[in-house]
Formats: sequence, structure tokens, C-alpha cells
Amino acid sequence: MKNRIGRLLNLFGPFFGLAFVYCFFLFYMDAETRPDFCSLYNTKTIVTQAVIFGIGAIGMTPVIISAGIDLSVGSLVALATVVTATVLKNYGGGDMGVWMPLWAAVAGIAACTLCGFLSGVMISVLRIVPFIVTLGMMQIVRGAAKGISDQATVNCDPGWLGGLMVVEPRPGLWLSMAPGVWIMFILTALMFVVLRYTAFGRYVFAIGSNEATARLCGVRVGRQRVWIYTVCGALTGVAGLMQFSNLTIGDPNAAGGMELDIIAAVIIGGGSFSGGEGSIIGSIVGALIMAILRNGCTLAEIPNWVQNIVIGAIIVIAVGLDRLKHARQA
Repeated sequence: MKNRIGRLLNLFGPFFGLAFVYCFFLFYMDAETRPDFCSLYNTKTIVTQAVIFGIGAIGMTPVIISAGIDLSVGSLVALATVVTATVLKNYGGGDMGVWMPLWAAVAGIAACTLCGFLSGVMISVLRIVPFIVTLGMMQIVRGAAKGISDQATVNCDPGWLGGLMVVEPRPGLWLSMAPGVWIMFILTALMFVVLRYTAFGRYVFAIGSNEATARLCGVRVGRQRVWIYTVCGALTGVAGLMQFSNLTIGDPNAAGGMELDIIAAVIIGGGSFSGGEGSIIGSIVGALIMAILRNGCTLAEIPNWVQNIVIGAIIVIAVGLDRLKHARQA
């Protein structure tokens, strides 16, 4: 009976958390603010605000499941905005059409993919722990973003990329949501299939559960880690593209501390620093929880420092519950 309850909590726990946070703000707000919080437009706003964290969390999920961590994702988001804006500034202009913004987006994503690949290689070949490698990569990438942009924001014409994060492209239609939201949903479905039904997904869980056993079973752990961090870099590049659409400039100082929000979304969604646990759906729910917290605090006029305390406390509680669960299982 206890095992069944534990499985149900693991499966639906993030959804219970989402419902609790939403209901908390529903009852906390006064009668004047509550209709704004519950409105369809604000719901779309919350989902749109979750896009950057959510896509980043999709990439971070296999990293956490494999008992790794990537602290460089915030810097990668900034790098993607700078590279995309720099390409548009130097090669765009006038009527850019479809292709120029597309090539700029590909360049930004490719830069982040390369950085993820390099992190994976250093972790696998040099046998350096992921924390140290990605901590160093965080500084390297942030410095590269500042160097490319000459330590200033890069202004450009974003073209059609500027419309990816428009909350309601067609006002009044309840299914009209930002294109970035649909991109997040598509990536969620793709990564869900990859982790659940492919050999790569099985390897990710095997490495996180017991790396030594995975090696004995013939899994090429080093190669798989390279793939894991490369995929994380690529998806973080997509998150950076959404950030560029939100800002419409390249900002080398953007996304400072965002790596903590992305990691928090995965942990809140059921991921474990011990490895072997986590889900894409849970990570997206975790990103929505983070978005509701920030949106609700803003509407309720709760100061930013209180938001930081609340989010930090939630991370500690989520990790603490995970540790207690593993202690009982042991």
C-alpha cells in the first residue's frame, strides 16, 4: 500500500504542487486583483513566461537524470541572444524575409550546442566532475558573450523572431498563444518520446541509476554523456532564442541566475540529484510552478526579495523530500 501511494505521489506530486500554488494565490489576492489573476489572458501570460524556463528544463532533465548538472545554461541563454542579434545586425537590414532571421536563430542555437558538446567532452574525456566543468563553462561563455558584443547590448531588427513570445497573437481566441508556447509543447512531446521509447533514454536512466552497472552492461557512458550535454546545449540555445524574442536585443548580461530557476524546475518536477529519476512532464509542470510564483507575486505586489526567499525555500524542501525518500528506500 505504501509503495502504491509513493508511486502515485511521484507521478502526480508536481501536479498537486501546481494546484496548491495556484489556489494559494487565488485565495491570497484581494477581490480586485483576483479576476486579473484568473483571466484567460493572464493564464496565457503565465504559460508564455514559463517558455524559457520550460525549454531549458527539457534540456536539463536528462542531465539531472544521469546524475549530472549544468551550471552554464544561464550564460548559454545570454550567448544565444548575442549571437542571434549580432548575425542580424551584421547581415540583416531592410526586408530580411524568412531566411535571414532563420539563419541567425540557427547560429545562436549552434553556438550553444557546441558549448554543450565541449562540456560533455571535458566531463567524459578528462573525467572532471560536471559541477566543476560547467562552473568553468559558465564563466567562459559569459565572457565570450561579452566579448562578441563588445560588452554592450546588440541592437538589431529581430524580424519575425520578435513575434515568438507575443502572448496573444490573435486577441480574443482562447487557443491563440505565443508561437514559443507551441514550440515548447512540441519539444516536450519529442523529448518525452526520446526518454521513454529510445535506447538513448534507457541509457540516460541507466547511467543515473548506477553508472558502474551501466558500464558492465555495455553502455558507452562517456559517449552518452557527450550526447546528453550536447542535447542540453541545443535546447538551451532554443531557450536563448525565446529570450532574444522577448528582449529583441542581444544582452550579454541576460539570464543571470537563470540556471538556478531551470534546475529548480526539474527538481520541483520530480528530478533527483542522486540520478535515475525525473520526467519531462514533471519538469514542465515545475517550470509552470515557477512562472505562477513570479506572476502571482508580481500581481500581489510582493517584493522581489520575498520571491527569492520563497523559491529558494521550495528548492530546499524539494531536495530535502527527495533525500528523505531515498533514505527510507535504503
